[in-house]
Amino acid sequence: MSLLQIAEPGMSTAPHAHRLAAGIDLGTTNSLVASVRSGVAETLADEAGRHILPSVVRYRADGEPIVGAAAKMDAADDPLNTLASIKRLMGRGVDDLKTLAGHVPYRFAPGESVVPRIRTDAGDVTAVEVSAEILRSLRARAEAALGGELAGVVITVPAYFDDAQRQATKDAARLAGLNVFRLLNEPTAAAVAYGLDQGGDGLIAVYDLGGGTFDISILRLNRGVFEVLATGGDSALGGDDFDREIAAWIMAEAGLGGDADHRTMRRLMREACAAKEALTEVESVGITLDLGDERHWQGHLTREQLDTLLDPLIQKTLAACRRALRDAGVEREAIGDVVMVGGSTRVPRVRERVASFFGRAPRVDIDPDKVVAVGAAIQADVLAGNKPDGELLLLDVIPLSLGIETMGGLVEKIIPRNTTIPVARAQEFTTFKDGQGAMAIHVLQGERELVDDCRSLARFVLSGLPPMVAGAPRIRVTFQVDADGLVGVTAEELTSGVQAGVEIKPSYGLEEEEIERMLRASIEHARDDMLARRLREEQVEADRVIEALDAALATDGERLLSEHERTVILSAREALVRCRDSGDPEAIRSAIEAVEHASSDFVARRMDTAISSAMSGHRVDEF
Repeated sequence: MSLLQIAEPGMSTAPHAHRLAAGIDLGTTNSLVASVRSGVAETLADEAGRHILPSVVRYRADGEPIVGAAAKMDAADDPLNTLASIKRLMGRGVDDLKTLAGHVPYRFAPGESVVPRIRTDAGDVTAVEVSAEILRSLRARAEAALGGELAGVVITVPAYFDDAQRQATKDAARLAGLNVFRLLNEPTAAAVAYGLDQGGDGLIAVYDLGGGTFDISILRLNRGVFEVLATGGDSALGGDDFDREIAAWIMAEAGLGGDADHRTMRRLMREACAAKEALTEVESVGITLDLGDERHWQGHLTREQLDTLLDPLIQKTLAACRRALRDAGVEREAIGDVVMVGGSTRVPRVRERVASFFGRAPRVDIDPDKVVAVGAAIQADVLAGNKPDGELLLLDVIPLSLGIETMGGLVEKIIPRNTTIPVARAQEFTTFKDGQGAMAIHVLQGERELVDDCRSLARFVLSGLPPMVAGAPRIRVTFQVDADGLVGVTAEELTSGVQAGVEIKPSYGLEEEEIERMLRASIEHARDDMLARRLREEQVEADRVIEALDAALATDGERLLSEHERTVILSAREALVRCRDSGDPEAIRSAIEAVEHASSDFVARRMDTAISSAMSGHRVDEF
């Protein structure tokens, strides 16, 4: 039964105009492209019949870049010009290179640019340019297989890719000549592939362990509608890390210490990967390592030893699963299906630990290497307009709350974390001072109550505000998060129509560990944060009362107050000034009320005077 038809900008509405579309899984280790042909979503092979394209690019001084399997074969002989796992650098800044140095053993070019540039014999290149070469190869494969030009693609990204990483992916696609219908979280794409096959309502855990990233998503499937209840994971954990653990074991066994050069490390990683893959089928595997100078090392690695090596990394993924379940507000027992995605889920120990954690055998019906591309292809087919009665709706979520700074260094949250996207939310604010001509908008991300404890995303200024008394202007701040998770913020003064805004593209993003740290801190400091917020709110109110009182006294004090009345009001004012920095919100509130009580007659007289002045020269019936 068709429940819901979705349309997005650029989507075809002509029911008979079939448009060629593809889904692309742009992976850290491997990439694939898939399309819907004759109603069936399937991955597309190259001329040699290979479906998987290694995400590897080799640059040469005297020719075009080599992409895929051929480049991977050259990695050991030309390691510095052969770039793999480039996805780790997408959307990253130069400041991230220290933490990533162990994962990306390349030569980086010095310079003022905030974007890391990798030095190769063909010149300096960025991660976006390298990814564009991979996408260009996939585009050529798809157009050759489908016999025409692609109208657009859906590209998958890890669930925890931030704005900068998502934007970098779009930039790479544009360089490759691709029209991006939308970006899609990898676990969500897998849910599309499995959900359409099964069609039953319920809760699904998507465990996605690829070559370089791990994602866990808790989804609800209800009458054909997918909703992502919660996501978690680690953007720097995957099969590459498995290989590094095995390589480190080989180095220790071979007595190499930590002094292996780039070429030896490439060979070590190749041997480690081969051993890992072999141990999915056998209990023990022999390893031979060429140490150079006609020296060789031989040894054996058993599945039991492999399990011991990998258990700490697998445990990290299960800890993320635990957090995602907590965020979704569901128990493990409520999960109806566990979907395994990514080539690293072929490791027997991974399947064993995941089955034990969720209390049920995970589903591996679809090739875990292909399932994400298949789901992306299904979504691309819908967005191309080839299914006018398509019944698919995907609801992703934002990982951390978004808001702005208000007076006193407080954070006003406008979009809470785990809100489904795309979404737009607006809230009205006003000025603090009379005649205020501009307002600074500080956009923040996080769960804490104070600005200092949250992450700054952007700042912009709304200027040209009409001169009004404090509290009169109405300034609407609107947050928009699109289907790709990109954030835009606008501010508008409603009486004058003055506008300003910003599109947020930070130079680097948050690791999942950093998101987790921020969430944990918000829980641990919840009580202290609320107390601090209340204190700041009372201090801001005290400042407002003092400023308003001073302005009123300067204007009407001599005319409307006796000396005794003025003394009483000033005494209450001084008590409030002293109390404002006491750190006691109850005392500040009492002092504010004392000022309001002392000045109540003064306020009433000012009101009467203002009304009399306004009515002077007019009859009552004119009003």
